[in-house]
Amino acid sequence: MDTMQKIAVLTDSCSDVPPSLAQELGIRVIALHINYRDAAYRDRVDIQPDEVYARFAEEIPKTSTPSPSDVAEAFDEFVAAGVTHVVVVSISSGLSATHDLFKSVATGYPNLHVEVIDTKNIGLGSGLTAIAVARMVQQGFSFDEVVRGARRYAESTCAFFCVDTLEYLYKGGRIGKATYSLGSTLDIRPVITCNEEGVYVPIAKAHGRKASLKKTLALAKKHVGSASRYRFAVVHGGAEEEARALLEKAKEALPNAEEILFEQISPALVVHTGPGLIGIGAQIIE
Repeated sequence: MDTMQKIAVLTDSCSDVPPSLAQELGIRVIALHINYRDAAYRDRVDIQPDEVYARFAEEIPKTSTPSPSDVAEAFDEFVAAGVTHVVVVSISSGLSATHDLFKSVATGYPNLHVEVIDTKNIGLGSGLTAIAVARMVQQGFSFDEVVRGARRYAESTCAFFCVDTLEYLYKGGRIGKATYSLGSTLDIRPVITCNEEGVYVPIAKAHGRKASLKKTLALAKKHVGSASRYRFAVVHGGAEEEARALLEKAKEALPNAEEILFEQISPALVVHTGPGLIGIGAQIIE
């Protein structure tokens, strides 16, 4: 690697990189905001997922992008530390303005080489790419190599989510009334993924919770296919017991994973999906 390059990795809190891993790999995480009627909180900084779940009965908050000043503060610290290049890994531009915010703030730092990667994904579907990128930086790859790797990893990653209720996706405008009415009446559970544009789409349907979880795992296994190297993550929103049971089944179905992550999704995601979400993200390494 060019000795003149000092590369930093930045991501957002909706990429759900486990805090201990972010610290270990030196990933800077910028928090989205959780907004209640009487106060605003930074995701995973001022408020944790369990606190959001506990308050759902009284209020479903709204979410917003990080504040530009928080992003600028991170860039300022990079400059002060002698960083020359920054790889920003963001959740899908189709689901959040966070990606555009990163690009906008970066224009104010002409002396930093900043590349913003739109993963077209969310949760650890995005976070797996941030983790892979940070590992490349630690291994001494050049900035150009890391950027190419980031794009490749983003394209090779899929996440599949099973929600316990369609209510929150409907209220948030993520699914239509027909899908909501049909699903609620017949207990049809869609498995949600992000399409090539990075927006939520139902990719499969199942009757009841158990069948939808089984379908979610089957989709992850199909994505991995015959790949020799891959990693996966199981995530949940207030459904740890069910998620851990699925994790054990996933270990059997995907026995050669080089890395397995387990994490609770960020409050910003919980707002749009409701408690009870379980998901699997899988990334082909090569």
